[in-house]
This record gives sequence, C-alpha cells and structure tokens, in this order.
Amino acid sequence: MTVKKYFLAIVIPQPLFDKVEAVKQKLFEQHGLRGALRSPAHITLHRPFEWKEEKENVLIERLKAFNFNHNFCVELNNFSFFEPRVIYVDVLPNNDLLTLQDALKTHAKKELKLFNEVNDLRGYHPHVTVASRDLKKPMFYELKTNFENQKLSGTFNCIDFSLLKLEKKWEVLQTFSFNSL
Repeated sequence: MTVKKYFLAIVIPQPLFDKVEAVKQKLFEQHGLRGALRSPAHITLHRPFEWKEEKENVLIERLKAFNFNHNFCVELNNFSFFEPRVIYVDVLPNNDLLTLQDALKTHAKKELKLFNEVNDLRGYHPHVTVASRDLKKPMFYELKTNFENQKLSGTFNCIDFSLLKLEKKWEVLQTFSFNSL
C-alpha cells in the first residue's frame, strides 16, 4: 500500500490567486525562495495528513458528506509574519471561516479519524503563506522590513474547499462545494 500526504484548504480564487502567486514567484526570482511555490495560494483548513492512496475514494466520499450550508466573504489584507521564518498575506478575522474550519476539523476527526493537533496547540490563524521553509532568519528580517510597507488586499466569495495531494508538489485532487441553501 502506498501512503500519500494530503491536506484540506481553501484555494484562493482568481484574480487574487495570481496576485499571491506573483509575490511567491518574485521571492523565488530575487531570493531563491521556492518553498511556498510547492502549493497553490491557499488558506489551510486541516494540516497535512497521511492516507493510503488505495483508499483515496473513501477519503473523497467522506469529505463529500461534509455539510457547510453557506458561502461567505473572505478578506485578505497586506502582509504579516510568524517570526522568524514565515511571511504571509493576512486574512482578516472572520467568524464564518472559523466556523468552517472547526466544523471540518470535527468532521475529519469523527469520519476520518484525523487529528489536527497543530491547531489544538497553537490555535487556528488563517493566512496565505508566501515564504516559509527555506526562508532563513537573516533574510527574514531583511524581507520583513520590505513587506511591512507592501500592500496586497482583496476579497473573495468562499464557495468551496479542496483536498490537495502531494505528488512532486501539492495539487488540487478534488474540490467540494458548500451546500448553499
């Protein structure tokens, strides 16, 4: 049996997707930072987990059974930081997003026996990463100064979430629409 890695996220829709990806691409071109390019611009809902690829259909079917009954607006607003290694686009506080994440975490725990312990330890802080793993401390502080004055903002209507799978990079395997009333 082949075990693969998966995670659940809201993939940022166009045109905001291209704006975020352009920042990641510029960081790669100017500073060699490629870590954030391994996944599409997204807001994580459930951290990466392992699942048997042969049972992928079970994973998809159980996620299809997840019920969330309304769309909501998400607002991205400028850059922020998890010192000393992460630069991200901030997501403004949003009760609907917190409700979605909590409901999905509960569903994953109950239906898939998945535990999202990172959230239990640090709390859920929605964000869209533009630089992380390969960003070293000295460069972080240099870039932080630049990003504190940069602007990137926009809103989108959140209507679905996606299951991503790690192949050579993270790719959307399936998207699940909300059951809007």
